[in-house]
Amino acid sequence: MAYIGNIPATSFEAVKKDRFTSLTGTSVTLSHAVSTVQDIVLWINAVKQDYTSYSVSGTALTVGGSLVSSDIVEVAYLGRTFQTVNPPAGSVGASQISDGSISLGKLSATGTKSSSTFLRGDNSFQEVPAGGITVADQWRYTGGSTFSTEAVINASWERVDTSGQGTIGSAMTESSGIFTFPSTGVYLINFMCNFYKTSGNTRYTYNQINVTTNNSSYAGVARGYQALYHISSATYANVSTSSLIDVTSTSNVKVSFSFAADSGVVLQGDTDKNFTHINFIRLGDT
Repeated sequence: MAYIGNIPATSFEAVKKDRFTSLTGTSVTLSHAVSTVQDIVLWINAVKQDYTSYSVSGTALTVGGSLVSSDIVEVAYLGRTFQTVNPPAGSVGASQISDGSISLGKLSATGTKSSSTFLRGDNSFQEVPAGGITVADQWRYTGGSTFSTEAVINASWERVDTSGQGTIGSAMTESSGIFTFPSTGVYLINFMCNFYKTSGNTRYTYNQINVTTNNSSYAGVARGYQALYHISSATYANVSTSSLIDVTSTSNVKVSFSFAADSGVVLQGDTDKNFTHINFIRLGDT
């Protein structure tokens, strides 16, 4: 006779049973692996055990109390696990997966999972970008030297520390007029010079931002011009310039600052106020 499905059994199969004696402790090793406590019936000394009082994992049965050697443990298999069967591809849906059961070990993501990282679309854990400006630093010239030909301002710099003024993040460092950045990134640099003369006119002055990308040779990347028409006593003027500097390496990319005039002018400095000064602001990643 024709049929649909699996071939019908030609005989009955008796329920499989285990019988154990001389056991101690709480562990019993079954002769067949099972998937759940509902696949077996357990008796201890002919007393049926509630399935909530024991647990199974494969062939490992853990009973609710400690056994002694005179106890008789009997197990009847209502269902046996003969083999591991993989479900067909694409057959498992979200409802078959327990909430929160997918661990990091099941993912192929790179990087480190932590409270400060997030999983990007390229399957990698990345640090959460810091919001806003991470470095904002101010330095000022405290001297009062006379400049004529172009020269790097290589002394009398201090980080701004007057009450009411502030900075953000790590500080720039300075040595002999060379400034080193605290971290890589794209920085906005504003360079302002105040100066004066007590007599005579000055056809031009300029201030200049110099950059090295190899920690050796410097090139001017920004320059601002200003003239000074002397009226009487000390006559004042200022000149400024700015640039965006791409700091790809804190070891190699550094800056210095120059000032020049066609005749001697005094570059104005102070320890309490910003006359000749520099602002360093990190805008973002390189």
